[in-house]
Amino acid sequence: MSYYRYHVFFCTNQREDGSQCCQQYGAQEARDYVKQRVKERGSAIPYKVRINNAGCLDRCAEGPVIVIYPEETWYTYIDHMDLDEIIEEHLVNGRVVERLRI
Repeated sequence: MSYYRYHVFFCTNQREDGSQCCQQYGAQEARDYVKQRVKERGSAIPYKVRINNAGCLDRCAEGPVIVIYPEETWYTYIDHMDLDEIIEEHLVNGRVVERLRI
């Protein structure tokens, strides 16, 4: 078994030419928020979770994106409520959040 149960990758890419990218939607702030929330949840999350930055994940047209491994589940999000739902449902309870899945 892997050291981490979940690896969460946030696209935090910033395109130099100004074209659509996740960083235009506050991706770094969202990643920092999730990292802090996971840390705060502590033992409520029954597995080790790693929150990472990623370069371009090449799904720019779908808004800000994250991917969670090992399931290879792709999500988009709008706000902290969406991110909290992903934490609670996917990372704590192991259930995919279908409404945010891409």
